[in-house]
Amino acid sequence: MFIVDSHCHLDGLNYETLHQDIDDVLTKAAARDVKFMLAVATTLPGYRAMVEQIGDRPNVAYSCGVHPLNQNEAPWTFEQLHEYAADERVIALGETGLDYFYQQETKAQQQASFREHIRVGRKLNKPVIVHTREAREDTLAILREEQAELCGGVLHCFTEDTQTATRLLDRGFYISFSGILTFRNAEQIREAARHVPLDRMLVETDSPYLAPVPHRGKENQPAYTRDVAEYLAVVKGVTLEQMAQATTENFSRLFHVPLARLQG
Repeated sequence: MFIVDSHCHLDGLNYETLHQDIDDVLTKAAARDVKFMLAVATTLPGYRAMVEQIGDRPNVAYSCGVHPLNQNEAPWTFEQLHEYAADERVIALGETGLDYFYQQETKAQQQASFREHIRVGRKLNKPVIVHTREAREDTLAILREEQAELCGGVLHCFTEDTQTATRLLDRGFYISFSGILTFRNAEQIREAARHVPLDRMLVETDSPYLAPVPHRGKENQPAYTRDVAEYLAVVKGVTLEQMAQATTENFSRLFHVPLARLQG
């Protein structure tokens, strides 16, 4: 069996007390059939540092981008974004998107950044990884106006409703489910998951955040992608093996990663 963690922040894990090093994290993940992961940046300096920390590995790919909440964290330019994202190790742009829950005052800056990520994604034929919180309509509008379907993408860590999922699916997007799916009060997300076709789903941890039940309250890690996949399989009424196969094939198709690379 082969499971892909489609969104994690490997540079954010606790290497002081919980993990010896990157290899330790990857070994723990592989022991639970999580054999490939996409390491996602939230700033451009963070992307460079993450690549330096992790290096070139057959079972780790990179996404390069600036999180909507990190617009002012470090100086960056759209030219740098294009340059870094053109690296063959980078298979996606992001994470990008809009977050009005924490930052209303940077709306215009977030929107400009989001648009540029999509434009670079279209130029490079690489999909976008989208974060949205309290910004549903603006997110959907920008995806439409910038023709994001031409590069494709995924709404990661899905927390919206079935109607939003439908609108994203209609635009050709994928939907990624995280440990939030397992939370007691997440029935809206489970309802959306029942609606999303199996061939448009991904699974992720978003580690070190949002550890799924039964690990809630602990630091999340890629190994726990299996818990998300197991739970999602029950919600969808399929076997874990079917869920693993479908989400791995979906990852391959969206991010243009050959199945041969994913399956060793």
